Amino acid sequence: MPVNKKYLAVFEPHGIYHVYNRTNNKELLFRSVENYFYFLKQFNFYISPIAETFAWNLLPNHFHFLIRIKPVDVIEEWINSLAKEKQTKTHLHFLADQNINTLIEVEFRRFFTSYAMAFNKMYERSGNLFYRTFKRVEILKDGQFTQAVIYIHANAQNHKLVKNFADYPWTSYHSMVSNKSTKVLREEVVNWFGGLEQFITIHKDMTDYYYYFPGAIEEE
Repeated sequence: MPVNKKYLAVFEPHGIYHVYNRTNNKELLFRSVENYFYFLKQFNFYISPIAETFAWNLLPNHFHFLIRIKPVDVIEEWINSLAKEKQTKTHLHFLADQNINTLIEVEFRRFFTSYAMAFNKMYERSGNLFYRTFKRVEILKDGQFTQAVIYIHANAQNHKLVKNFADYPWTSYHSMVSNKSTKVLREEVVNWFGGLEQFITIHKDMTDYYYYFPGAIEEE
């Protein structure tokens, strides 16, 4: 079945997107702690140069990221800083036509491929690991942003992996409530909620609402 266009938003500079996907046949995406760390490492390598991250969550067979695409000039500067042998055809096409949607799509596919190849090698597995085209929904309203952050952080609770989302380890929620160095936009997100105390309180109070009210996020 074709994917609903709602879930295939076009990437634009400065745009904010909820990006997610799952594995084929709902098999495990992570079989060890090492897999989780490697997935984040590859995300950092391929996606951090082109997008900033507000929130993330890694579940046993799927993942969620909330990202903001960087400005064209910032991405151009990054590509130009790469050694010539590291610049791909997609990078060069972007420098020529500035088609940012194509660049973002390709970089995400490179990220998925790099993880899948390592995963398949480690577990002597073959075939596609990820399901279809990855989904991306553009965040257009303030309320959507608040909802997306909470939805992503509380996803493990929704899937009944834990009773309290704060107990699930593979989520950026822990980066938000700590002082440890992080690549997520902690200050921007926490300030959006009105400070750390409000950030924590709103997450606790609004988790059920943001999952079950009539306009709740749907995962196609």
